[in-house]
Amino acid sequence: MNTLQRVARWGDTHHPVWLSVVRMALGLFLMWAGVLFIMNRDALDTMINQSPALVTFAFFIAHYIVFVHIVGGLFIAMGLETRFAAALNIPILLGALLFVHSRTGLFQVYPVLGLSALVLVLLIVFTITGSGRISVDEFMRRHPERKRKHTYIDF
Repeated sequence: MNTLQRVARWGDTHHPVWLSVVRMALGLFLMWAGVLFIMNRDALDTMINQSPALVTFAFFIAHYIVFVHIVGGLFIAMGLETRFAAALNIPILLGALLFVHSRTGLFQVYPVLGLSALVLVLLIVFTITGSGRISVDEFMRRHPERKRKHTYIDF
């Protein structure tokens, strides 16, 4: 058993139920933050106009942030592929910690450095511990018979 499998197994066995409520709240918060990024488009335009060399790069980063926050937040809230969704959000929060006080205000979705740090710590916790007992992942583990055995449609 390799290290990642041991960490995943430890996380699955040491996940209190109350942590599932925290996971759901974190997922909803990330979805809300993704919507705020969409609504704060002027700050993104300002950042892109300040560095013409990074226009394409900034465009993809902005779309990555919005997509991963909204879809990843939904996955985290539901407990579906929580470790993967949390791991995808970690680079965004590292960037938020670095640019939280930027002149453009792009990362003002996380207005407080402490809030960014808390979200980052929670994402790391859920990358390690997984989704817990109250989750879609756990439901699928406990009910393997509900998985479709064939990928084609029977006529």
